[in-house]
Amino acid sequence: MLNRKFFLGFIRIHILYHASKEEIYGVQMIDELERHGYQVSPGTMYPILHSLENEGFLKSRKENVGGKIRKYYKITSKGERILHESRYKINELIKEVISK
Repeated sequence: MLNRKFFLGFIRIHILYHASKEEIYGVQMIDELERHGYQVSPGTMYPILHSLENEGFLKSRKENVGGKIRKYYKITSKGERILHESRYKINELIKEVISK
């Protein structure tokens, strides 16, 4: 539980980054984050996506895929701004944490 809370910000930034490159959906992001060492369940992923959408960082569209409705997400201009600011802050953090 502690790790999930601690890394939630990183997960949100990963989501915004990928949504800035192409449309994303929940299962795709669960798989992508797993490749980066995160174990994110659907019970965690979908509330994060909904939250990012409610906050105006993502927008969604629905599509019927194999008889199921899939929600695709894309970054908004507000999301682009926060992603840009996050990149700056990440670089500052890396400099501080990595340097001796």
